[in-house]
Amino acid sequence: MHGWTGHILHINLTRHDYHVASLEPDLYHRFIGGKGLGGYFLRRAGNLDWNHPDMPICLFTGPLTATIAPTSGRLHLVSRSPLTGCVGDASVGGKLSTQLKRAGWDGVVITGKSPYPVGIEIREKEIRFIRCDHLRGKDTREVYRTVAPKKAGLACIGPAAENGVKFASITADNHHSAGRTGLGLSFAAKNLKYLLAEGSGKVRIKDLPGLKEAREEVIRLTAASPALMGQYGFTCLGTGAVYDLMDNRRMMPTDNFRATRFEPASKLNAAAFAAAYSPKKYGCKGCHILCKKIGTRNKPGAAMPEFETMSHFTALINSKDMDLVVEANDLCNRLGMDTISAAATLACRREITGADYTGRQVLSLLSDMAMDRGEGRNLKLGAAEYARRLGRPETAMAVKNLELPAYDPRGAYGMALAYALSTRGGCHLRAYPISHEIFRKPVATDRFSFSGKARIIKIAEDLNAVVDSLVACKFTFFAAGLEEYAKAFTAVTGIPSSAQDLLAAGERIYFNERIINHTYGYGADADDLPVRFFTEPGSGGNRISIPPLDRAAFLDTRKTYYHIRGLDTDGTPLPEKRKELGLD
Repeated sequence: MHGWTGHILHINLTRHDYHVASLEPDLYHRFIGGKGLGGYFLRRAGNLDWNHPDMPICLFTGPLTATIAPTSGRLHLVSRSPLTGCVGDASVGGKLSTQLKRAGWDGVVITGKSPYPVGIEIREKEIRFIRCDHLRGKDTREVYRTVAPKKAGLACIGPAAENGVKFASITADNHHSAGRTGLGLSFAAKNLKYLLAEGSGKVRIKDLPGLKEAREEVIRLTAASPALMGQYGFTCLGTGAVYDLMDNRRMMPTDNFRATRFEPASKLNAAAFAAAYSPKKYGCKGCHILCKKIGTRNKPGAAMPEFETMSHFTALINSKDMDLVVEANDLCNRLGMDTISAAATLACRREITGADYTGRQVLSLLSDMAMDRGEGRNLKLGAAEYARRLGRPETAMAVKNLELPAYDPRGAYGMALAYALSTRGGCHLRAYPISHEIFRKPVATDRFSFSGKARIIKIAEDLNAVVDSLVACKFTFFAAGLEEYAKAFTAVTGIPSSAQDLLAAGERIYFNERIINHTYGYGADADDLPVRFFTEPGSGGNRISIPPLDRAAFLDTRKTYYHIRGLDTDGTPLPEKRKELGLD
């Protein structure tokens, strides 16, 4: 094979043993890798609880991993989410994916439950199970410092996962996080503290000159993108560059989404962080954009917050404290918690109690969540369950129990639809309509209209399913497209493929997740938004009006999406569509 190694490692933690499996080439062609192959194995597991020993945790590379294809150094994780109960997955950067592929593995499927804390170490074809009781309770930075050789890639959990935080994350290589959907808790349910990979092999490439040509096209297109490589783009300011845009467009979630404008925003933007902390560039293996930022002043060595963390730990909880954002981000990363869910749960608490926060209170509550003490025992369950227990379910700004990120849906109707329809819950990355509604790439769309959005969202979901299966970085697609990546895929694998061929695979991969969620009991009632967005306006100004969403128009567009996607009126996958996609 070219691109793929042809080997998948199946690990059983109950028995501390493993076996090697090979898939039919047709399955690689149909599901590609990453998210696609992870979803294939998740569906095979059937309707099991997230913490059932036979529920797999799937970690997959893609056919472009460990090649010179741009931004291909990412790993995709798939299991059933402890937080939402539906498909739970996350993409994570660092060098783990590259090292796993170089060790000879397309992916790892982990089942069972170890009788004691264990680490899995994969070095080439040697698999070792390391008892690590001494690491229980250690934060992710301590684990990394203790067990990770310089060249190895490492994924590990912190005390938050061990103490049952429903939105616990997995940290890779110290500065990268598989944050959303609570997959850290999936690790903890199996008594898995860390997974380490180190390899020296090379990926077989069918057409190296063709791959070099595709790489040059992607590099050239990203170099011409102000959003990615400009003075105020991601390479210079990180994803926090979006902060000013959200403020200007009157769609920055403020006071738990009760407002959409945060007055002090101009003093808390990415430029302000750059001036205060003088960050240096850092990124995933094989990436030329380097959107990660590491502080060199005031908080040396601390990872600078991503846009969602910046926004949620300021506007969403009504805080003007820049140092708090950095400290909260660092604390969540070390304890192993998703910053979006953590901040959104604190915002929910603030609305219910009516009490503002000091910086010390925020850090204390975050620690209480991770350590399962005091109020943290309820907060660690996420905003939806916390609000339900306090008798105020309407204050939880979540879809399918997944807390919403930092884009108010009243300011971008494609985002409203994308949140509601996402297979993993309130997620901006499934369709990422911000690219055309705000960045105006590849073309601008009217952000205050549902017109045409059903088909746009469906196609974007398919496209992003391909991106997460190759596995590449979504940010690259602000500039490049599937045409360039189809060339790279063809050059690496030797399988002639167009952009439309890859989109067809993306449709299969995404529809497979719809089937899985249907098996788990999810239908149209879950494909919805919190009532607030249909009854309360946002914060208008600057000649921009932010009215409530028109519920009738939303439901009508959702109905259109169901038809285009191949679902019935209740969101159930239609048998004929399953057959068409070969998913019977």
